[in-house]
Amino acid sequence: MFARISPYLLWVILSLPALGMFSALTGDDARAFHRLLHPTGEFAARFMIISMLATPLMMLFRTHQWPRWLVKNRRYFGVAAFGYAALHTVVYLVDEGSLARILGEVTHFDILTGWLAFLIFIPLAATSNDWALRKLGTAWKPLQRWTYAAAVLTLLHWASLHNWSGWAPAAVHFAPLAALSLYRIWYQYFRKRPSRPATAA
Repeated sequence: MFARISPYLLWVILSLPALGMFSALTGDDARAFHRLLHPTGEFAARFMIISMLATPLMMLFRTHQWPRWLVKNRRYFGVAAFGYAALHTVVYLVDEGSLARILGEVTHFDILTGWLAFLIFIPLAATSNDWALRKLGTAWKPLQRWTYAAAVLTLLHWASLHNWSGWAPAAVHFAPLAALSLYRIWYQYFRKRPSRPATAA
């Protein structure tokens, strides 16, 4: 089933939340644009989490095909996460309305963590293609590992919003990633490997 989904259809599916969000702008609600702030940020986090779950899910479900499909297509989810993060940033900038307000908030913990996460997202998204993979060679994977820093900053950004009132939804979204990341560490570094049979003297 998953193998039959073309990249073009996958892009359409990943775009559906944005289409639903912006369809709300056709009405007369003056605060409709402001209300795009949270869903754009939430879908950026969700697609980032999905892309990061690919490898540990493949380790956990080694005999299933769908995690392999997710690993093969995780770059699409990563780029979609950046797209929603970019939309989130644009909505924030427009909603603030002035450079003075933007600069006045940039040092606030909840805002600063969001900016840092977005700045990390930029080179990650720019190198999420086969051309960059060929050009960067062995440097590509260490660069992409910065996704973990972006994930931590995104978690802190979400959790600290509105005097830390966002910690509950942030925890719900990031808990599976934290659990499976710990499983991945155990699987790769601490899992007991079968001992080699002793050789005859």
